[in-house]
Amino acid sequence: MANLWRGVIREYADRLNVTDATPVVTLGEGGTPLIPAPALSARTGANVFVKYEGMNPTGSFKDRGMTMAISKAVEHGAKAVICASTGNTSASAAAYATHAGISSVVLVPEGKIAMGKLSQAIAHNASLLQVQGNFDDCLDIARELSANYPVHLVNSVNPDRIDGQKTAAFEIIEQLGKTPDFHFIPVGNAGNYTAYHRGFREFADAGLATHVPRMFGFQAEGSAPIVLGHPVKNPETIASAIRIGNPASWELALSARDDSNGYFGALSDAKILEAHRILSAEVGIFVEPASAISVAGLLERSAAGEIPAGSTVTVTVTGHGLKDPQWALRTDDGSDVQPTVVPVDVAQIADVLGLVKGTA
Repeated sequence: MANLWRGVIREYADRLNVTDATPVVTLGEGGTPLIPAPALSARTGANVFVKYEGMNPTGSFKDRGMTMAISKAVEHGAKAVICASTGNTSASAAAYATHAGISSVVLVPEGKIAMGKLSQAIAHNASLLQVQGNFDDCLDIARELSANYPVHLVNSVNPDRIDGQKTAAFEIIEQLGKTPDFHFIPVGNAGNYTAYHRGFREFADAGLATHVPRMFGFQAEGSAPIVLGHPVKNPETIASAIRIGNPASWELALSARDDSNGYFGALSDAKILEAHRILSAEVGIFVEPASAISVAGLLERSAAGEIPAGSTVTVTVTGHGLKDPQWALRTDDGSDVQPTVVPVDVAQIADVLGLVKGTA
C-alpha cells in the first residue's frame, strides 16, 4: 500500500508535545497543497506559491491546532471542551470533539459569524451560543468558564494549538525544498503568525533550514489593533475570521515579528475583496475574505518595492471560500451577480456566448 498522509501528529510526532500516551484524535489534517501561482508571480516579479489551508478537513487551518488541542484534552481526561470563535475555530473544535467522543461548547458573537461556519458547528453537534458581544467578549467568557468549570479551553491561548499549527511551516520547507524569502499571512488572533514563525525557527535551529523567512502579517483596517498599537473595542470588517480587537497572541506575535525582521500592516476591505477576486479568477483558488488579505498584502508590499524580483514568496490562505461564499456573488458596485437566463435553444445560447458555428 502507498504511504498515506497520517495527520500532523503522526507525521511530526518527534517535533510536537506528544508521547506514546497521547491519544491521537485526527481527521487527516495537514498535507495541504503548496500551489504555484503564475498570475501572482507575473504581478510581483517574485516566485509566488500559495499554501491552501482551506483543504483541511473542516476547511481551515484551525484543524492543525485542533488535532493537538483535542488530543491533549483527551489525554488529560477532559469530557468537554470550550472555545470562543469567529467561526472557523467553532467548526474545527466541534468536528474534532465529536470524533473524540466528547462534548463541545462554542461561543460566537451574535450576528457576526458566516453561515457556512455556523452550520458546521451545529452539524457537528456543538452546543452553540451566540453571545451579545464581540469575539473578545466571547474569549473572556470562555477563559473564565474553563478556569472555574470542568471544560477544557481550546482557543489559541492553549499552547497545544500553536504547537499543531507550526507544522504548516514544516510542510512549506519540505514542499519547496528550501525556505522561502518571505511569508505572508492573515492576522486575527495572531496565533497563526506566531505558529508559522515558530515552525520556521525550529527548522532553522535544527539545521533543517537555512534561515527564517521575513514574516508579513496583515489585519483589516477596521480591526487592526497590532498595527494601531492598542485594542479596538468594536472591530469591523467584512473579513469575519480576522474581526478581532484584542489578539490573544499579541505579544508572541510581536516577538516573532522582531525575530524575523517582520512586518504588520493594515488593508481596507476594498483591497481584501480585490485580492479575493484575483485569487479566484486568476489563480483558481477560492477562499473566504480573511484569507485574501495575505494576497492583498503581497500586492501592496510588492508595489511599495519591498519584494525583490526573483525572490521566493509563500502566501498562506487560511480558509475555503465555501465558508463564506456570499462575497463571490457581489459585483464591484456592490450589487448581486445575476446569471444570464437563456432558452432551451442551442443557436441562441451560441449567440450569447459569441460562438461561430464550425469553429473550434
